[in-house]
Amino acid sequence: MTTTLARLEKKAPASVPRTIGRIGLGAILVMAGISHLTFARDDFQAQVPTWLPLDKDFVVLASGAVEITLGSALVALPKHRVAVGFVVAAFFIAIFPGNISQLLTRTDAFGLDSDAKRGFRLIFQPLLVIWALWSTGAWKAWRSSRR
Repeated sequence: MTTTLARLEKKAPASVPRTIGRIGLGAILVMAGISHLTFARDDFQAQVPTWLPLDKDFVVLASGAVEITLGSALVALPKHRVAVGFVVAAFFIAIFPGNISQLLTRTDAFGLDSDAKRGFRLIFQPLLVIWALWSTGAWKAWRSSRR
């Protein structure tokens, strides 16, 4: 596994736009994580699915800590950007049910007070996955390793 990741890291393309994208995504994740822990805590609790058998505040605090960690890793660990990119993409996929739950339960939060707004927001989660994979070079490195 380690040798596979090392090979992928070597195949990962690096460029100024990708670096800016990676650092920008990292900054956004750190800010989102801080907002989980502070001023937007209630709004994030509204996104925790009711079927999740965990305390909503715990989920919000834990996901905030994870976002801060992942955002910091995107910025501070460029030599491991492929691995971090895959983990960040997986995180965005893992939290997607919260966005779907917000739509299905018609829960207002973050100014999303209509089904249209909540539905429109769903488009952005796949874009975040793509951003994580593109900016770290993870997708391209994985594809080139398959050849």
